[in-house]
Amino acid sequence: MRRILPILALLLPTAATAASAAGPNATPSEIVAHAPDTAWADVPVDRLLVMTLANGARITIELAPQFAPVHTDNIAALARAHWWDGGAIIRVQENYVVQWAPRDEKARPPAGFVAHPPAEYDRPRHDIAIRPLGFPDPYAPSAGFAAGWPVAADEDRVWLPHCYGMVGVGRDMPPDTGDGQELYAVNSEAPRQLDRNLAVVGRVLTGMDTFGALPRGTAALGFYASKAQNVAIRSVSLAADLPPARQPHLQVMRTDGPTFTAYLNARANRTDPFFIRPAHGVALCNVPVPVREKP
Repeated sequence: MRRILPILALLLPTAATAASAAGPNATPSEIVAHAPDTAWADVPVDRLLVMTLANGARITIELAPQFAPVHTDNIAALARAHWWDGGAIIRVQENYVVQWAPRDEKARPPAGFVAHPPAEYDRPRHDIAIRPLGFPDPYAPSAGFAAGWPVAADEDRVWLPHCYGMVGVGRDMPPDTGDGQELYAVNSEAPRQLDRNLAVVGRVLTGMDTFGALPRGTAALGFYASKAQNVAIRSVSLAADLPPARQPHLQVMRTDGPTFTAYLNARANRTDPFFIRPAHGVALCNVPVPVREKP
C-alpha cells in the first residue's frame, strides 16, 4: 500500500473538483453525463473502421497506429480494398472472442501490404506519457492510461491490454504474427494472458452489444460448424472514405484530465447507492474509457 497511497493522495483533490458539477458523491455515469466538452477528444475519421453487417447493424472500431503501425497500415489498406465486403464473422466463442475473416483469403492483398509484419505486441515506452491507474496490476509491473487508451507497462515497454472490446490480429503458431486479414474483438472478462502474445490494434467504440448478441459457435474454439452459420458482413470501410453524411463522429474521454480522474476514483470506490461497501481498488479493464457521439 505504501506505493499506492501517495498516488491517490495527489489525485483526490482534482477528482473532487471535476466531480463537483455532478455532485460530491457522483456515480461514474453521472460524471460522464456532466463532463465538459474540454474532457473529450475527437476520434479522427481516418482511424475509424465502420463494419456493417448484412442486417444493417453497424460497429465502429478505432485503430491504434501508435501501438501497431504496420498492422494498422495493413488493415487500413485492406479496408480501402473492400477486403471484408462479403466476408463473415466466423467465430463467436463464449466468454472469449468474436472473429471475422475476408471473403477470399487466397486473393492477392493490395499494393503495399506487408505479408509478414514484425511482432508488434508491445512498443518502447520512452515517449509515452502514462497516467497511472493507481492500483496494482496482476499482469504487468504497472498499468494506466495513455492518450485515451488503457495500457500496461514495464520499465522499457508499453502495450495495449486484452480488455473487453479490444481488437487484435489472429495468427498461426509463432513465428507467425498475423497480417491483419483476420481480426477478433474480446467479448469477455479480460483474457489478459493474451497480452504481449498477439498484436492488439484497436478497440470497438460502438457495437459491442451487436457482437455480444451473436449466436455462439458450436465447433471447436467457438467457430461456426458450417459456413451457413457465418454472420455475413456487408462492408468494412474507413470512415474517412465514407460520404460525410455516413461518417461517425465520436469522442473518447481524455485520460489526462481531472474529469477522468474523478471517473476513475468513482469506479474504484463504488460511488453508487446500490453498493454497501467501497472496493477501494479497481482493475485496469474495469475502467472502460467513456465514448460518446460528438454533440
